[in-house]
Amino acid sequence: MPYKVKEMFYSLQGEGARAGRAAVFCRFSKCNLWNGRESSRATAICDFCDTDILGTDGQNGGSFSESKSLAQAILALWPQQTGGKPYVIFTGGEPLLQLDRALIDAMHELGFEVAIETNGTLAAPEGIDWICVSPKAGAEVVLESCNELKLVYPQELAQPERFSSFPAQYYFLSPKANPLCEKSRDGVKELNTQRALDYCLAHPQWRLSLQMHKLLNID
Repeated sequence: MPYKVKEMFYSLQGEGARAGRAAVFCRFSKCNLWNGRESSRATAICDFCDTDILGTDGQNGGSFSESKSLAQAILALWPQQTGGKPYVIFTGGEPLLQLDRALIDAMHELGFEVAIETNGTLAAPEGIDWICVSPKAGAEVVLESCNELKLVYPQELAQPERFSSFPAQYYFLSPKANPLCEKSRDGVKELNTQRALDYCLAHPQWRLSLQMHKLLNID
């Protein structure tokens, strides 16, 4: 099956343990938690989702028939002769609907470090260098460990206590904002930021993660 890519772009990682690191982002189309509504951003359990996940019409998006052709397209977005380890982040939607060992191997052959941002509900192929799991309320996490666990907060059915013993190197809380509610652009998000801050102070296992890319108005 061809790889369906919504968009690809070169930017800085905006949140989590590797915030500030340059990366090529490859956003696959579709998500296994999407409920099929007309809006591509409306999901069954992720009312805070702010990502367009349908189609292949985004920046550098398209359908790629082979792993090597997609790997070359990703390579073309990485600045040449600049130093630094090439880094690609596969995201979505849900990247594990499409990411396979063939694509991982193709990226490694080109010298890339491979990362994913996943909801953790699907098994991962071997060879991924960095796994970020972002659990969603009501969805069972089947991955047994990750490098970083990034939890949107608060979620009534996905409280931090539920994941405090999940094997991870880092634990982050990301303040929730609901794009379907205009008030979330201001007061609601600010309230959740304070709630997340207070939780991290009371439970120092957790770190606060803000979306730097949105604060700086970059991709």
